[in-house]
Formats: sequence, structure tokens, C-alpha cells
Amino acid sequence: MGLRYVSPMMNRSLALFAALNGALSVAVGAFAAHGAAPPVKTLLTTGGHYQLAHAILAIVCAFYGGRLVQIAGWLAATGGLIFCLALCLIIWTSTPAFGAVAPIGGLLMIAAWLLLAFAAFRQGPGALAS
Repeated sequence: MGLRYVSPMMNRSLALFAALNGALSVAVGAFAAHGAAPPVKTLLTTGGHYQLAHAILAIVCAFYGGRLVQIAGWLAATGGLIFCLALCLIIWTSTPAFGAVAPIGGLLMIAAWLLLAFAAFRQGPGALAS
């Protein structure tokens, strides 16, 4: 039947959102590698990398810890998604104005890292778990 242990602190919604972000980032990366012209490839690869990195961070936050850490996970996953989608929309719609949306995703990703730093600093050892 397999292992079914689930951390009592796990945020299932965050884990699901992060996992779907990870899958989407792989799809974007595959399209960049196999179907995109060189100038487009760079934008898609950048978006996919940022989205994947922050999906992984969000998964860790979902399983690891307390309220601040889980908020950081939501910020990371949402920021990665917005950033990547903005870059994809620039390409797919030929509308450079979507570039104005990408910094919103970037700010959310930065906020996630700063919130993690705050959680660690505020509570000292073991802070990320509470």
C-alpha cells in the first residue's frame, strides 16, 4: 500500500500549488528547449528557471513549517508563477506590455526570501519550524 505519513504541519494547498507550478515550469522549459527560436528561448528559459526554483522553495515551506514560512511559500510560488507567465505572455501574444507584470512576480519572490530571513532572525534556532 505504500507509505502514507503526512507531516501534521504540511499545508496541502501550498504543496499542490507548488507541485503544479513545478510541472508548468518543466513544460515551459521543454518548449524553450525544443520549440522556441533563440530570442524567445532565453525569455522562456529564464522564466522557467525562476518558477522551478520557487516551486521547490514553496514545497519545502509547505512541509517544513510554521505560519511565516508557509506565507513565504505562497509568496514564492505565486511570484514564480506571475514572473514566468508574464514572460510567456510577452512571447505568445507579442505584447511587450506584459513585461510590466514581471516585476510584480519578482517582488513577491524577493518578499518570500526576506520573510524567511525575518522568521529565522526573529525566533532564533528552530524558527523556521514554528
